Amino acid sequence: MPGTFEPIPGGGAAVALDDVEISIIRSLAVQLLELIGPGPAEDDDADPLAELFAEGPSEPPSDPVLRRLFPDAYSDPEAPGEDEEQRAHSAEFRRYTENDLRAGKRENALAVIRSLDALNLVGDGGAVLKLSPEESRQWLGALNDLRLAIGSRLDITDEDDTDLLYRLPDEDPRKPMVMAYLWLGGLQETLVSTLMP
Repeated sequence: MPGTFEPIPGGGAAVALDDVEISIIRSLAVQLLELIGPGPAEDDDADPLAELFAEGPSEPPSDPVLRRLFPDAYSDPEAPGEDEEQRAHSAEFRRYTENDLRAGKRENALAVIRSLDALNLVGDGGAVLKLSPEESRQWLGALNDLRLAIGSRLDITDEDDTDLLYRLPDEDPRKPMVMAYLWLGGLQETLVSTLMP
């Protein structure tokens, strides 16, 4: 089971992780949280309906990673021939959905951190992480977001770019990020297979 998710009775998944792997995943999840940004401020006097109807941003994020995590729904701002109507529809869609998307991504990353923090490390510094079906779905979402973020930083746009990663020389400064990207992809792939009927 080392390094791969396996199904467990009840529909969840389990994976054996060593202390370095736990540290890497946790650190990446924390960085993702920082990138996504904080949620709404907790205020006991706040109107709960006000948050429900709060509007989000209408412009795409300037950071390329955030643009990858929160893409335009109806247009690509960098595509030639985009018309005003497409931009207007994308802005409206973003205004009403981005806050919820951010909250979902934030909750998935927090679920990863919480489950890693709850592990009891054994003598060799590793542990077996056991996830419920719901936690497995949250992990899947977070792994996907982490790979999108790293892929954006590595300028990966299609499968051909991924093939080039395997041939990077060891002295390339992107190599550690590439190794994390490929490793997370393996975890994601095995987690998907545990969730399939």
